Amino acid sequence: MSTTNITTSTQDSSILSKPAHINVSPQSGSLRQPSPALAQKRPQNPRHKSSIRVEDSLTQPRDTEKHSKWPFFMRMHGSITPRMIVPLAFIGIWATIITCISKFVYPLVVSDLLLTVLGFVVGLGISFRTSSAYERYVDGRKYWGQLSQSSRDLARHLWIHVEERHDKDEQLGKADLLGKVTALNLIVAFAVALKHRLRYEPFAQYEDLEQLVSHLSTFANDAYDPNAAVPKQKSFWKESGEYLGLTFAESNPRKLLKRSPNKNFGNLPLEILTYLSAYTESVVRSGQLPNSVQFAMAMANLASLNEVLASTERVLNTPLPVAYSIAISQITWVYVILLPFQLWSALDWITIPGTIVGAYIILGIAAIGREIENPFGRDDNDLPLDKFCQQLEDEVNIIAAKPSPKLDEWVSVEENRIFFGKGYPALVAGSTEDIRAGLRARTNPRARVEVKREEKTGLGQV
Repeated sequence: MSTTNITTSTQDSSILSKPAHINVSPQSGSLRQPSPALAQKRPQNPRHKSSIRVEDSLTQPRDTEKHSKWPFFMRMHGSITPRMIVPLAFIGIWATIITCISKFVYPLVVSDLLLTVLGFVVGLGISFRTSSAYERYVDGRKYWGQLSQSSRDLARHLWIHVEERHDKDEQLGKADLLGKVTALNLIVAFAVALKHRLRYEPFAQYEDLEQLVSHLSTFANDAYDPNAAVPKQKSFWKESGEYLGLTFAESNPRKLLKRSPNKNFGNLPLEILTYLSAYTESVVRSGQLPNSVQFAMAMANLASLNEVLASTERVLNTPLPVAYSIAISQITWVYVILLPFQLWSALDWITIPGTIVGAYIILGIAAIGREIENPFGRDDNDLPLDKFCQQLEDEVNIIAAKPSPKLDEWVSVEENRIFFGKGYPALVAGSTEDIRAGLRARTNPRARVEVKREEKTGLGQV
């Protein structure tokens, strides 16, 4: 197989002679079947183990198609409450100590003016942090929406406008058809590869990616190391620490990049775009895409996908400057630590629950900003990239499910009710003036009402 032309080899022709066994059950979301040879070296995700864990039911990006009847204030999946357990426990103990000292030893009281001044500064800091994080979240969703639009446009252009030369030679036509399907698979592969790249998963042997790119010569395929690719099983304490939001228990997202002895992983999404550009150039040279306008639109969609790649990498690799993060965190904690000193004189024993509630509000909003700062991860509130990729694959499969429709298959048929319930054969038998008169009558609301009334009357008589 050439690196600049997507054609079928002698091995492909032997495959065509064998009966295909495709699982089309409702549970199968893809027409691709796993390869036993590649499955042996596939990096396994410990989240896909068969054992049931608390993390699997309360973490991972939420499925937008599922509906929960629980009130929002009682929901746990997507809530930052688990991450607030340890900080609030510390704040509760601290507030209890300050309250007991102020009650039985010496009143530790500061002026309410400090609360006002610090509250204003904390409000500005948290507002800046949250707005910056949400802007990054919105940018991530916007760029993924651009990816979906450009992918669907490119798939439609290639499937409809690239000709299949069945009239010249049947084998050549089958090669053209398989080439188009391969190109459409690469469009899906770009989205899946981009998802893994944004999650610092550098290899190509993942379950949803290997069948799409295993035949390509890429740096990600060459850099595969089974020892570095398989994540270590997390202990119960590490999983609990991550669930509770303890920073010392969080794993380094770049762990796979550091553990691999081969550091040259390339840029798999960019390499996939190179193959798609080579395919587009090949069909133009072979005369399968003679229309220069369609060629320009296909190249524009490829450029749009490359823009998505650069933009999502910018969102991922340009977080909020660490100086802002440190300063906002320090100011927030200083404010929360000083809360019991300022509340004691007015609330007495109510200082303890009042401090906990105030800390939950302030620290909780700050925690939400930290969680959505990277919208491409696996946290509860991150973008459901797995779902987006599956939706795109389903849409591309729908495009490729039927050949390019011919006009006589859907225009000049009796079922084509063009206006006023009249089909194509009845209208084409009349004159052009009758057709134009009907088009003018269609703009009259009374005429539309009369036609609907006649249709209902006819149905009632039947």
